[in-house]
Amino acid sequence: MVNLRFQVVAEAFRKKPVEVCTPQERPSEYFAKNVFTREKMYKYLPKDIYDRLTDVIDNGSRLDRSVADAVADGIRRWAADNGATHYTHWFQPLTEGTAEKHDSFIEHDMKGGMVEEFSGKLLVQQEPDASSFPSGGIRNTFEARGYSAWDPTSPVFIMDDTLCIPTVFISYTGEALDYKAPLLRALHAVNIAATDVCRYFYTDVRKVNSNLGWEQEYFLVDEGLYSARPDLLLTGRTLMGHASAKNQQMDDHYFGIIPDRVQAFMKDLEIRALELGIPCKTRHNEVAPNQFELAPIFEETNLAVDHNMLLMSLMKKTARRHGFRVLLHEKPFAGINGSGKHNNWSLSTDTGILLHSPGKTPPDNLRFVVFIVETLMGVYRHGGLLKASIMSATNAHRLGANEAPPAIISSFLGKQLSALLDHIENSDTDALIAMAGKQGMKLDIPEIPELLIDNTDRNRTSPFAFTGNRFEFRAVGSEANCASAMTALNAAVAEALSDFKTRVDNLIASGRDKTGAIIDILRQDIRTCKPVRFDGNGYSDEWVAEASRRGLDCQTSCPEIFRSYLDEKSVAMFSRLGIMSEKELEARNEVKWETYTKKIQIEARVMGDMSMNHIIPVATHYQSMLIKNVSNMRGIFKAEKADRLSARNIELIEEIAARIAAIEDGVDALVEARRVANRINGAYERAVAYHDTVAPKMETIRRETDRLELIVEDDLWTLPKYRELLFIR
Repeated sequence: MVNLRFQVVAEAFRKKPVEVCTPQERPSEYFAKNVFTREKMYKYLPKDIYDRLTDVIDNGSRLDRSVADAVADGIRRWAADNGATHYTHWFQPLTEGTAEKHDSFIEHDMKGGMVEEFSGKLLVQQEPDASSFPSGGIRNTFEARGYSAWDPTSPVFIMDDTLCIPTVFISYTGEALDYKAPLLRALHAVNIAATDVCRYFYTDVRKVNSNLGWEQEYFLVDEGLYSARPDLLLTGRTLMGHASAKNQQMDDHYFGIIPDRVQAFMKDLEIRALELGIPCKTRHNEVAPNQFELAPIFEETNLAVDHNMLLMSLMKKTARRHGFRVLLHEKPFAGINGSGKHNNWSLSTDTGILLHSPGKTPPDNLRFVVFIVETLMGVYRHGGLLKASIMSATNAHRLGANEAPPAIISSFLGKQLSALLDHIENSDTDALIAMAGKQGMKLDIPEIPELLIDNTDRNRTSPFAFTGNRFEFRAVGSEANCASAMTALNAAVAEALSDFKTRVDNLIASGRDKTGAIIDILRQDIRTCKPVRFDGNGYSDEWVAEASRRGLDCQTSCPEIFRSYLDEKSVAMFSRLGIMSEKELEARNEVKWETYTKKIQIEARVMGDMSMNHIIPVATHYQSMLIKNVSNMRGIFKAEKADRLSARNIELIEEIAARIAAIEDGVDALVEARRVANRINGAYERAVAYHDTVAPKMETIRRETDRLELIVEDDLWTLPKYRELLFIR
């Protein structure tokens, strides 16, 4: 009988790239084809309604329900003209995914027929069943009412035959049950605080936008091989599997030639994404085999978050058309790089000023330093919270590994910016030194033009690195909702800027001139946040010890890290800025602890099943073959010669027996640890038990199964191996 593994591997080898029908237009001509853009608003809405709606979007004016019917009618006509028959409120519950319930546009015409209608009431709000989504105890099962409410700042779009309306999701009692509502509040807070500080330098600034450019890393695995791995199917990662002899050690995959099948997938994905207004810019091979990256042009943060959530759904659909499965787990394969989602973040004004970019005049330089330092103040004060915002059961496998920043939040600035801050800190004058822009570098090759060198290098071990005109929050995980990190970061910066302005205003009121007051407070904050600045190797043991001496949060346990949301300073910040109440924070932590427990619980159950139903039967069968071989040798040769010739097989028989026994004992211990943990009542205490007593036992079992994979005859092994999962095209 042919091993199923060999069949799926052979099929993977035979697969050819799927032909992609490329639009004849240029990308710029079909970009946002399926999005209700301003151009389409102008076409389908009355002029006065268009003006009022764009005022809401641009200036944060309150949406008047009286215009909703006219907007809804225009949206319906546009959707119908583009083949949409249904609509849905598209929202982001606390599940890390998106949710949607489709309704058709048809209504009774009261004459025995049907008519296509879409009212303002249906556009503005709907009532999903809140009891079936994670709520952390805010909603009981018998209290089902919750509301989704239209977010007009993120444009509606069409997916297949359905009009999708981005919305927030709140409970009947008003608490946020999603990621978008707190994000919008955080963006409002940083807009207010940053605009107030901006006006020290530019009186014409009316609004500050938070910008985000995410970099989505992911793995592709052949669909047949994926289906033959229960662990990939149920947990998103391989719970066992010995390293391939060749993986990423040759550094030959990074930026290498994109395989044909993958190129066809990427092309198809980009066309669909561009039609939905997602401004795809970059694609390339990542470091690990079968790992890739897609990155868009920067966008306003709320829209960028929506686009990332939409893209992850689109990736999964498109991958299956090409015979792939997308793996968004942060560490699907042990021993090679995992996947992150670097969040490149900056602030800019409505007048075009990028606040984290150096200027050319003294006021510009002072403004630049203020926003750099106050960002660092936010990171310093709330480093534990920022770590909690990106932590998960899956990302915990990636952080601190060789491809990812450590689970200690610090910031790399580079030599030039660090020198500038040190100069301000130690100077006794109000003068600033300028920060040079890009410098020229001439190579000893006449044909090569002069290179422009940035004023900072890159530090890939830094979780929060300044990269010339933005900060790169590198610790965010690949399957995470960016809104979690962006809510925490924008809130922390908003608080720092607000506090900065209060102290500067107090100094000005006491008689200090404005520039002097700004530099006095700046100097204080440079000293205060200095512990979070680190330009060295984040992977070193020395840094862990040094970070601890500096008072930085060095906690590595997921359940403990989540508690930072409930720190007194976190609760005070979120409450004061109107982003989340203490009740909402407590509820979210309940969800985080429960989600962590459930993910480890599922992994433990899958590990037990695979060990008992895949590994041990295969190992036992091979052991029986070896025993039969030894017995046959003794039937042919004299005992002494037979034992000498069978010595290696006898050793293997004994080793297999010992490892099977260790796996059986390990599974028994794993089941018992789960049983004990499941009897614990509190969500936090149960999560701690799973972290401390359940998860480690899985690693013990894995060591034994991975060794058996090397011992057992290849023809018998049923699970696709790393060399097949990672190198099949």
